Amino acid sequence: MPGDKQSSSVLITGATDGLGRAAALLLAERGYRVFAAGRSAEKRAQLDSLAREHNLPLETIEMDVCEDSSVKRGVAAILAKVSSVDVLINNAGFGYYATVEDLRMEDLRRQFETNLFGVVRVTQAVLPGMREQRSGRIINVSSVAGKVAPPLFGAYSGSKFALEGLSDALRLELYPFGIHVILIEPGYIPTGFQKISGELSSYYFDAAKSGPYARVYENAARSTSSSRQNSRSTPDDFAGVVLHAIETPRPNPRYTITALAAITRWGKRILSDRAIDALLRKRYGLRRETPSPRGTRDS
Repeated sequence: MPGDKQSSSVLITGATDGLGRAAALLLAERGYRVFAAGRSAEKRAQLDSLAREHNLPLETIEMDVCEDSSVKRGVAAILAKVSSVDVLINNAGFGYYATVEDLRMEDLRRQFETNLFGVVRVTQAVLPGMREQRSGRIINVSSVAGKVAPPLFGAYSGSKFALEGLSDALRLELYPFGIHVILIEPGYIPTGFQKISGELSSYYFDAAKSGPYARVYENAARSTSSSRQNSRSTPDDFAGVVLHAIETPRPNPRYTITALAAITRWGKRILSDRAIDALLRKRYGLRRETPSPRGTRDS
């Protein structure tokens, strides 16, 4: 944020691993007072130790964005040390990968609870202070999957599409108070996110081996793995974009990371839905199946 970094406080959710951790460390190195929120006590301890070793203005906060009481306690602990949260980075999130027909309702609820409701929960907790000081920045981490929904991404893309719409409304609502709302849309960046999401989705992949969607799961897994292996972007690239979004006087409403995210963004602008579907069908090897003849009986 333009101004005195030494007096600017930053809260980052999901900050003990992957993209959030990279952003937390870079911002602390640049002089921001960083509160890195996360659930894992082990990962928080590791990050706190690293901050002490390098004398960084960073400390971790226990916070589960899915629980009201946890968010309230975490934000209260921060506000006991600083007058307000100047920058909020809503980064906590994960993904379930399953066809819509297979998807269990409890998993869909959990997906939205973290990726969408958690964002609202933390944002509501810090907004009074931002409004009072008539300044602040809220950075919501979306995804290229918030623009295009490939096979198996119904739950994850649904949560990110919703986050995009919520952020657009919030950006207008907070304009009178001098608060910027910014979306960051990464593409494939190798982090621990993939391992966690893979473990959570393993039930679906195992069950699908003998089901009607077996080929869809197989092709989707192959395509997604290839995209991640070919990615040249790193968490540090994400952190650099976050830093720019905080410090530029007039931030863009959206920033993309990775070539895939940029191509997808422009593709959504110039291609029809039919054309995008055709490209995705080709990429994921989706073909019409011949229907079984009706009325046939076993001999």
